[in-house]
Amino acid sequence: MDILKELKGNESLSSVPEPELQWLVENSEIIEVKEGDYLYRNGDPVDYLLIIIAGRLRMFVNRNGQHRELGFNEKDYIGGLLPYSRMKIGAASAVALEKTTALRLHRDKFPEMITTQHELVESFVHLMLDRIRSFTKLDQQNEKMISLGKLSAGLAHELNNPAAAVVRSASALKKHLGFVPEKFKQVISIESDEARVDRINEILSAVLQRGAPDQTLMERSGLEDELTDWLEDHEVEESFEIAESFAEYGIKMEELEEIGELILPKDLTAVLTWVNSVLTTEKMVDEIAEASQRIGDLVHSIKEYSHMDGGADKKMIVLRDGVDSTLRILQHKIKANNVKVKVDMPDDLPQVCVSPGEMNQVWTNLIDNAIDALPEAGEIRIEARQDREFVITKVIDNGTGIPADVLEQIFDPFFTTKEIGKGSGLGLEIAQNIVKRHNGQIKVNSRPGHTEFNVCLPIE
Repeated sequence: MDILKELKGNESLSSVPEPELQWLVENSEIIEVKEGDYLYRNGDPVDYLLIIIAGRLRMFVNRNGQHRELGFNEKDYIGGLLPYSRMKIGAASAVALEKTTALRLHRDKFPEMITTQHELVESFVHLMLDRIRSFTKLDQQNEKMISLGKLSAGLAHELNNPAAAVVRSASALKKHLGFVPEKFKQVISIESDEARVDRINEILSAVLQRGAPDQTLMERSGLEDELTDWLEDHEVEESFEIAESFAEYGIKMEELEEIGELILPKDLTAVLTWVNSVLTTEKMVDEIAEASQRIGDLVHSIKEYSHMDGGADKKMIVLRDGVDSTLRILQHKIKANNVKVKVDMPDDLPQVCVSPGEMNQVWTNLIDNAIDALPEAGEIRIEARQDREFVITKVIDNGTGIPADVLEQIFDPFFTTKEIGKGSGLGLEIAQNIVKRHNGQIKVNSRPGHTEFNVCLPIE
């Protein structure tokens, strides 16, 4: 095989003069890898620049005992250690899918190459920069998609509950308001004067105005029993159903007795059925209104969280607003993990000039990681204070802490302790880059029972 000819045909080396390619051939060695064998493994020292001359490799990483495919590399692929790269340990494994031939140059030859083979080095450096940009962009997008998947799952759950409540209450209301000829006949045949009707309306208005009271189960059960006994003594139809509704609204025995004195005994069932119908309708309408408001609040939180109307421009904002919208977005996960959240961000904190959407990514990563790190019924505290021309926000959890041997690595790209599919190891790196773009700093200190992330942002 004419190695020099193969290198000339490599698009990445097309601009390199032949003498420099000849130097590369003379100072490198040719290796062959059998099908199924590894060219290199995750965790191996990286000491060689590699160029595939023929064959095909499968690239993957191994995290928590599971393979994550990275793709395939074929003829003309250039990898391994490149000039000026700080890589020392391999982050992936490469296994041959067929017999593979590769040229490799040891790092000991790099000083000579850098000082004498300028165009060759320039090609390798351009290749490295292009690959970094492409790889980082792809993994950042993957991290965003993972985060989006988590948020959308939580939002779907949060939206489903009030939406189901609206459907359920609307269906029950339609059934409740259905035309029942017998009940209509009872109502229009009531014998009473205007003053008595006005007094019953006053009692009903007072009940609706004060709303359902706070009652213990025992108090409500006791009131329900009293009301049921009275209704049965007065031969009111559907006494148990009416008593249950009246007890929920806290109708007092003296109010019921006053209605009984205002109405003829033969009309009592019709009047109390009508009162019960009004209370039941009011309750269902309140349920629909409350559920609809929850949906509206969630939609507002999504809009506020994403800042879909504001783009990525920086502007003066209240940091508490972003933290609150992030907590609402993550509410399902917070409730599912039984996590207690305390927020202490004073109202008089100065506004800061940031990109709201980007800062919400920071809060999401820090709070989401804190939830994952907590045991059942853990606690997260979010605190903020002004320090001269800066605002410092702390996200603190009382989990087991970050082991000292990995604490210095947590902001490194692709470093993660989570299982496959639960994180790419870019969340904290993205958060750090965002904070740096805002001329701020993010730091962490941790011990068992106390992990604290500090986000320091300039006010201007």
